Amino acid sequence: MSKVNAVVRLSEIKKSYRRGPEEVRALDGVTLELKKGEVVALVGPSGSGKTTLLNILAGWEDPDSGTIEYSSAPGTHPGNLPWRDIAILPQSLGLIDEMNVRENVELAARLPEGPGVGAVKERIDGLLGVLGLAGFQDRPPSEISIGEQQRTALARALSLSPQLLLADEPSGHQDAAWAEGVFRAIRAAAKQGTSCLVATHNEELLQFVDRIVGIRDGHLVDVEHPGLRPPEELAAEVVAAAESEQPMEPAPDHSPFRSVVEPVEEETQVAPAVKLHPGDDEGDDDLRSKFGPAT
Repeated sequence: MSKVNAVVRLSEIKKSYRRGPEEVRALDGVTLELKKGEVVALVGPSGSGKTTLLNILAGWEDPDSGTIEYSSAPGTHPGNLPWRDIAILPQSLGLIDEMNVRENVELAARLPEGPGVGAVKERIDGLLGVLGLAGFQDRPPSEISIGEQQRTALARALSLSPQLLLADEPSGHQDAAWAEGVFRAIRAAAKQGTSCLVATHNEELLQFVDRIVGIRDGHLVDVEHPGLRPPEELAAEVVAAAESEQPMEPAPDHSPFRSVVEPVEEETQVAPAVKLHPGDDEGDDDLRSKFGPAT
């Protein structure tokens, strides 16, 4: 690594796809460094290469050229890194319907490489509370709203305090108040040392990030944002909110951080659940694509 506290560094990453006779260059010489405890927003129009970049960082796709170096395991393919090194919140969520909310959040700890549920019980209790999930932790994903499912997937991703969090539109299914609650939880993780790369279209939430990186036509550019607030100020608010957190009731689904924002009615939807019955169409590769690296 070229700089102190860098968690991962990408250098001159290129990735192209064929679309019929046309070659589409999704990433064209991308260089990016993510530091410990930093929240970076990845912004850009649809089709600009945001998801491709996240997939390459996660090891779900390989670049055509360029290098990726993780400080925790130099020379290791990202797809082989454990959950403690890299955790992913995908848009597909990938919750397991045979497990209840709490068991889904505990999944990383239950894996053979995990520390065991007992080692992270206190942290998981805290995540369930801060993200408004404690009141229905015994329900399966199919019995909670899509916003609650997304927050469950975020809690799962943060359960082992990973070195890197990759989050693809983490507030996409949240009302205005819970979108803020999600970003406060991400900021709290950053305060504990997690580097966070967050793809988002929500401009109002950019106040919660340390740096904004724009992507267009496969190229990255740093974006100036005069509205960015000092990380120390945001961290203090996170601590204050966590200290004042009260047990959440199962309904209505609204944020403990809400002040004057009225609850927004959330459409009841169910994200596709991962089935574990023998003979299902979901294979190991598809399970991995939903959860992120497990080994």
